Amino acid sequence: MSGSLHNKSVQAVLKILVFCLCLVPFFVILVNVWQNNLGPDPVKELSLLTGGWALRFLILTLAITPARRITGFSVLARYRRMIGLFTLYYASWHFFIYLMFLLEFRWESIYEDVLERPYITVGFSAYLILAVLGITSPKVMVKKLGRNWIRLHRFIYLAAVFAIVHLVWIVRSDFRDALLYGFLVALLLGYRLLHVLRTR
Repeated sequence: MSGSLHNKSVQAVLKILVFCLCLVPFFVILVNVWQNNLGPDPVKELSLLTGGWALRFLILTLAITPARRITGFSVLARYRRMIGLFTLYYASWHFFIYLMFLLEFRWESIYEDVLERPYITVGFSAYLILAVLGITSPKVMVKKLGRNWIRLHRFIYLAAVFAIVHLVWIVRSDFRDALLYGFLVALLLGYRLLHVLRTR
């Protein structure tokens, strides 16, 4: 009994630690905003920072299952939902910055941008997917959706592809980060495909 309580305590502490680590980029961004240390175009820098961290957390979410299978550390799966929700958290800040500073909360302009600007189309599509996955992430939704929950959450792969395309369209010149993240996404999706083929 005491052993199980000890394990639960350790798991709770580790969850808090992971949660705090996931918030570190947010507080670093806040410090840069407070110190006015975002360069000549603060809005663009804020957009790049929040979007970049959303993509990093998305890649980390995708990497948890392969890492668990390769290392045998099943404990990694316990943090997948939290990291996935932090992906949505940073993506929401990315969307909010676009909505606040670029559109100035002109909601009707969203439809125009989505229809007329392809990089907005794919970025907004990725965000919608992440939002749906976030809404359906609680355990009660897992029970309600059953097997459909697994099918629905496979759309995270499509969100990752859309996010990479969105990044490539935004940077336009320095593609080093886009190539690195694109390679990681391709590697993770390739691993997933190989695993499915081997299983079948």
